[in-house]
Order: sequence, then structure tokens, then C-alpha cells
Amino acid sequence: MKNKSYQTDHPKFYNNLGPFSLKQIREYLDADIVSDNDDYLIEDFKNIEIAENNHIAFVNDNYDYSSEQIKASTLLISKSNPNKFNNCKNLVKVDNLHLSISKLSNLFFEDFDDEQIKSLNKNIFTGKPHFLDDSAIISNGVIIGNNANIKSGVMIGYNCKIGNNVTIENNTILSNSIIGDNVNIGRNCSIGQQGFGFAFNDSNNINIYHKGSVIIQNNVQIGSNCCIDRGSFNHTVIGENTYFDNMCHIAHNVEIGNNCAFAAMTGIAGSTKIGNYVLTGGQVGIGGHLKIGNNVEVAAKSAVLNNIENNSKLMGIPAINRFTYLKSFKKNYER
Repeated sequence: MKNKSYQTDHPKFYNNLGPFSLKQIREYLDADIVSDNDDYLIEDFKNIEIAENNHIAFVNDNYDYSSEQIKASTLLISKSNPNKFNNCKNLVKVDNLHLSISKLSNLFFEDFDDEQIKSLNKNIFTGKPHFLDDSAIISNGVIIGNNANIKSGVMIGYNCKIGNNVTIENNTILSNSIIGDNVNIGRNCSIGQQGFGFAFNDSNNINIYHKGSVIIQNNVQIGSNCCIDRGSFNHTVIGENTYFDNMCHIAHNVEIGNNCAFAAMTGIAGSTKIGNYVLTGGQVGIGGHLKIGNNVEVAAKSAVLNNIENNSKLMGIPAINRFTYLKSFKKNYER
């Protein structure tokens, strides 16, 4: 997956309300603190892979880490976490890690309010649009490239970036999104909305604030009625020349490589990473937090529940090697 310029020049979609002191975080989460300085200031809440000094990051109990990889000065962990984290400056220990992640994300981040959106520059077309329907709603701060084709009922949220030669069909809604060149988006799609990330909290569940974006690289085609959720602490990324049939769902933090194709009703759960040249048949389900290699083919109606190596061909529920599945099927049913 190439690191395109439109990914590095990233627009702002949310407010960071920090910094907060360790003392404030301790009181807000009812946490135990291991630190020499309760007044230590935390500037941001980030994923463990990208957090740096003066940031706080969460670490799950089963996280496979080396202390050299962790750059965050402060870690949010459960009280049951067996690791020592001796090289970390500050530890915030809580009873319920997932609930604390949800609460802390909402302490640090919020959407732009109406006044902020009004204060942004008016939307900018860097070239002449091919077609712009009068009913399309384009918010402030949006930048749209040359030869755009924007149909009726389209809504584009503030600060989205859209490349050249992009077609957005009727009634599609974009927010928190960066779109490359030569992208076609079908009718009735929802792209960039908050993902399905929350913590149970008795009768008052708490959503995790999703600070990530959707990044769609060049030459992507998205069928009608597709949903692509923005990332929570990472971005949701669709690689170059990847095609989606109608009614596909891509959950938060998913990363998809180049030259893939997904048939109708494929669903990919959160934080899964998919390689290049991956093909799925209709109604395939791929579980969350998995790694799918390059040149993988998955037959229709299969359920992928484990990491998959390169050059695999799969089918079944759960998905296994295609030839193993067919051999077993013939043995049991062809009598």
C-alpha cells in the first residue's frame, strides 16, 4: 500500500481538548496511578503503535509488545495486566479497560461545532466540475479536484478532500474522508461515519470517539449501498484499484491493499488488515483483528475466522483450504 501525498497532508476533523494532567485523568476514570508526578500533562490519546512522548495509549492484556516499541510516556492498562512496563514513565490502571478507553476518548475529543464549521473556508473546486447537481450539499472546508461528477442528494461533510475525476452517485454521504483520483462511488453509500465501537456500561453504553478517517486511494470503485466506517484510533484505508460490489460493509480501522475485489454483501470486521490481490465471493464474512495475506481467494458464503497466509484459497464455515473442504464434502455427501 503506497503512502500517497493526500494521506500525509491530512485535514482536521475533530478537536483535541487536551492537555489533561494525570491527576485529572485519575479522577475522571477512578484509576490508580503509578507516577512520580501527578501533574504530568498528557497532550493526546493515541494508538500504541503511533503514540509518542506526552501521549497516553491503551494496552490490552494480551498485547504482544517489546518495551523498545512503546514510545508513549503513559499507558492505560487494566489492573489485571500481568506486564510490568518498567520502561514506561506513567501507568494508569483501571478496573474496566474497554469502558475507560470509551470514557477517555470522549474526554479528549469532540466534533467541530456549528460555529467552527461556519468559520471554515467555503468549499473549493480546484478545477471545473463535470457535473454538480443543485441539490448536493457540500460543507465548508471541502476541497474537490478537477472534473468532479456529483449527483443529486449527495452530502459531503466538512474538510473532506476529494481528488480529480471522482464520481459520487445519488444520495451518498461522505464525512471524515479523503478520496483519491479516479474514484467512483455508487448510490446510497455511507462513508466516514462512526464505527461500531462502544463499551457496555449497564443501561448507558458509551461510544468510543472515532478520531480516524476513511482514506480511499486512487482508482477505487465502490458499488451502491456500501458502508465504510472511519477508524477509531487508526484510519480505515482502501488501497488502489480495489473494487467493491453492492452492499459491502467495511468496519473501523480496516486496511485493504491494492487490486482487491469484494463481491456483494462481503463484511469485514474491525481492525483487520488485508493484503493485495484478495478476492472474495458474495456474502463472505471476515472476522476482526485478523491478517489476510496477498493473493488470497475466498469462496462465497465463507467465514474467515483466522489469519490467512499468502496464496491461500479458502471456502467453508469456518473457512479452510478449498481442496481440503471439497475432499471432505465429497467424502461425506457424494455417496
